[in-house]
Amino acid sequence: MQKETATDQFWRLYSIMKELREKCPWDRKQTIQSLRSLTIEELYELADAIIEEDWVAIRGELGDLLLHFMFYARIAEEQERFTLDQVIKGICDKLVSRHPHIYGDPGSPGDLIEVKDEEDVKRNWEKLKLKEGNPSVLSGVPLSLPAMVKSIRLQEKAAQVGFEWEQPAQVWEKVLEEIDELKEAVGSQDFNKSEEELGDLFFSLVNYARFLRIDPENALERTNKKFIERFKGMEQVAISDGKTLSEMTLKEMDAIWDSIKKQKLQD
Repeated sequence: MQKETATDQFWRLYSIMKELREKCPWDRKQTIQSLRSLTIEELYELADAIIEEDWVAIRGELGDLLLHFMFYARIAEEQERFTLDQVIKGICDKLVSRHPHIYGDPGSPGDLIEVKDEEDVKRNWEKLKLKEGNPSVLSGVPLSLPAMVKSIRLQEKAAQVGFEWEQPAQVWEKVLEEIDELKEAVGSQDFNKSEEELGDLFFSLVNYARFLRIDPENALERTNKKFIERFKGMEQVAISDGKTLSEMTLKEMDAIWDSIKKQKLQD
């Protein structure tokens, strides 16, 4: 018996989705609006699996996202907006046209564009998007992105046209400048100004992280997970002492926290 290929399974999933839209009350009821929040949830579940480098979970979450992909495509076909074939052809054509260093210059078929490194590739990508009609280098950044992720993408795109510091030290100076401005705003007890300056500080720190080649979203999530682990450990110590954290003083909690921190450093 011939082994089924990924292509076979892809079209099997497509057939299943068509059948579910016809026969299942829940699936038939869904719209692109009702699916939106569910898709976002699935994407975050994939993000969690990636952070944990849990390949079994990554495989499962990719399947869930592929299901959502099929869902949207099927709804579009039902409403005669576009077909699944058009979706796949569109992304194939886009990848070919935006990689002229591999597939050749669309304006001069056969002529490869020379690139030195990944930065050249990204710069060419942004130039091609502008040629395709994007009104701004920043146009491709979704408005609904979380603020930190959005700031990363905005800075990366601005850098592609040369709007970028040259050295990490320059960025760090900007961070220190923003800290001083935040202190001044807080001292004036101006809430709106303090909020603005805090945002500027966050933006500068994200920029500094980029220069260090650190993903600030991942860095913050690692700290979140570390805090959760240590806080839960602190709760367990309190329970073993017959107490709750709310019954302890801050000094007592700090002592437990420091003990857990030292233990983790020794492990």
